[in-house]
Amino acid sequence: MIISHNHSSFTVSDLNRSVAFYRDVIGFKVDVTLETESAAIKQITGFPDAHLKIAHLLLGSFRLELIQYLAPKGRPVDPSTCNVGTAHIAFYADNVDSTYRELQAKGVRFKGAPVAAAAGRPRVAYFLDPDGITLELSQSPG
Repeated sequence: MIISHNHSSFTVSDLNRSVAFYRDVIGFKVDVTLETESAAIKQITGFPDAHLKIAHLLLGSFRLELIQYLAPKGRPVDPSTCNVGTAHIAFYADNVDSTYRELQAKGVRFKGAPVAAAAGRPRVAYFLDPDGITLELSQSPG
């Protein structure tokens, strides 16, 4: 029986660049980084030549795993949110509008300014990480 969430993960093209973004722009703390081509990682991934660089990042109690495949080399996918299988992570902000401006000033790309999807709903905006992965900024209900 599944009892709780462990972590969420994204495969990225450049681990150092992605760690810098999630740490310096969003505010994650780096928990651990490693490089592995162990027999276990080959079994877990199903790739007999698997060679990965991995970082685990923490934002409060939320754990994000970032993985760069050194082998086998992957290819970029279209991360458009309309594509089946595409995922995103939503983050709360204490003030969505000022956080939007702060992130824009740091060069973060947004799909649009914060807006409420419907009356009585929080204001949200989609933004992109360095690989074009969609992330969501949402007004905290508190």
